[in-house]
Amino acid sequence: MTQSRDCVVRLQDIAVYHSAVPFKNLTQKSYLECGERVLSGVNISVYAGEVVYLIGRVGSGKSSLLKTLYGALPLFEGSGSVVGFDLRTLKSNKLPELRRSMGIVFQDLQVLSECNVYDNLAFALRATGWSDKQDIHQRITEVIEQVGLKGADAKFPFELSGGECQRLMIARALLNSPKLILADEPTGNLDPVTAEGIVRLFHDIAAAGTAVVMATHNTALVESYPARTLLFSKGEVREVEFDE
Repeated sequence: MTQSRDCVVRLQDIAVYHSAVPFKNLTQKSYLECGERVLSGVNISVYAGEVVYLIGRVGSGKSSLLKTLYGALPLFEGSGSVVGFDLRTLKSNKLPELRRSMGIVFQDLQVLSECNVYDNLAFALRATGWSDKQDIHQRITEVIEQVGLKGADAKFPFELSGGECQRLMIARALLNSPKLILADEPTGNLDPVTAEGIVRLFHDIAAAGTAVVMATHNTALVESYPARTLLFSKGEVREVEFDE
């Protein structure tokens, strides 16, 4: 790994907890007492332009780690920084700023069903501070082309295929030129050919300089499109060669 590239994620000896009770309703002490420790001793660095796969069984902590990275779960043990934000000292009023610095792609479609592709992207830009109509139009045109949705800007979500819907989610994640994209099982609901296209797109995005961290159960795709792979098992995370 070329260490001269920007480090967008650095986790040192962190522990990740999950609680059924939202953190905002608990003190730190109560959260640690009633929460379940799902990961401990985690050390991860992710650099600009890198794809990193997270693999492991359901419940092994992949999604919980991603939630920690975008501030949905608190970090109380160890040290962690993401796109320049210190996760240990992160205040709730800084969460929107953190999330504007990254893109997040979920397995399930999370868009405005009553809006077409263009309007979904325009809404996301306005929500993050964009106001100039010409700038909004130019940025939407750029990301639609980048993700392979050219010509689909007037389609509504119900008119899109599964792969097109996921490309819309990726386009939205790219709008603010993030340094990092977090993807939680983005191919889970897709057929093999469509899933392969999505993974190729993530590799193209990384080649342009954005780091991509992707949780997946699809080990066939990991094998076909190799990148650094982290295995989540028995409360720990370790780097593996895929033939392990």
